[in-house]
Amino acid sequence: MLQFLIRRTFGAALILLLISAFTFFMFFAIPQDPALLACGKNCTPDALEIIHKNLGLDKPVTVQYWIFLTGIFTGRDFAVGHCDAPCFGVSFANNQNVWDTIMDRFPLTFSLTVGGLVVFLIVGLGAGLLAAKFRGTWLDKTFSSGSLVLSSLQIYFLGPLVMLAFVYSTGWLDKPKYVPFSEDLGGWFMGLLIPWVVMATIFTANYTRMSRSSMIEQLQEEHVKAARAKGMSGNYVFMRYAWRGSLIPIVTILGIDLASLLAGGMVTEKTFGLAGLGRLALDSVINKDLPMLMGVMLISASLIILFNLIVDALYAVIDPRVRLS
Repeated sequence: MLQFLIRRTFGAALILLLISAFTFFMFFAIPQDPALLACGKNCTPDALEIIHKNLGLDKPVTVQYWIFLTGIFTGRDFAVGHCDAPCFGVSFANNQNVWDTIMDRFPLTFSLTVGGLVVFLIVGLGAGLLAAKFRGTWLDKTFSSGSLVLSSLQIYFLGPLVMLAFVYSTGWLDKPKYVPFSEDLGGWFMGLLIPWVVMATIFTANYTRMSRSSMIEQLQEEHVKAARAKGMSGNYVFMRYAWRGSLIPIVTILGIDLASLLAGGMVTEKTFGLAGLGRLALDSVINKDLPMLMGVMLISASLIILFNLIVDALYAVIDPRVRLS
């Protein structure tokens, strides 16, 4: 296990380096000067030159990239002040520290992800297990048909419909917003309730279909049939043998979904007007804000790599037949 983790850590570092290099050098292929964003409407050549110097844009691109990499570990000095490590630079758009901005937006994205995760895991896995256990009955057909319909929906379609019904037409719920958990538990819950429900509705469909098909496949395995032949109860065999084996594909898609949501669901946050990491990434692309874009990209890539590593390690825990080599 230790050798596996060491290899994957070195591989992850190499992937992050390649992502950062590709994003950094591709950014400078854009014809527009990024300093114009900070210069404003009444920009003069002298002011533009000063901004180039303050932002470090007067240096060669390769030198800028090296300064960016070293700044992550050692910190950097800017015209607006010192940036402590980990320093991802200062925003071209508003001169704000990139790392501080990301940490300020992350609690919203984390709350949005965890709340939706709890709902769609409980409902999705529960419905899938019941559908597999009562295969061929009206319950199985209902869950299977419902998941097929719901899986075809998209957040940007279902979200506005739910808000129209429960916010604008009836006024039963408030418009989605983020209130810190530590300040107001009720406000935090009610402010994210609609995004959670919409996310859970769509993700539940995928987990219902996946858990059902995986469980049915496991029920046909030889070790499950052998357990039944030994006289074990159907419920015990179902939960002790078949359930554990069916978790591997579930864990796989869960790791991908969780990493993607934590990295920032652009569509979800844009649909509900929430300012998390996804919205920050979208704004940095629109504003051609390289430091902010680099920071969000590296954090997002790190989360995706981390959860893929966790998923690989969990395979060996869930199924003893899996070995990490």
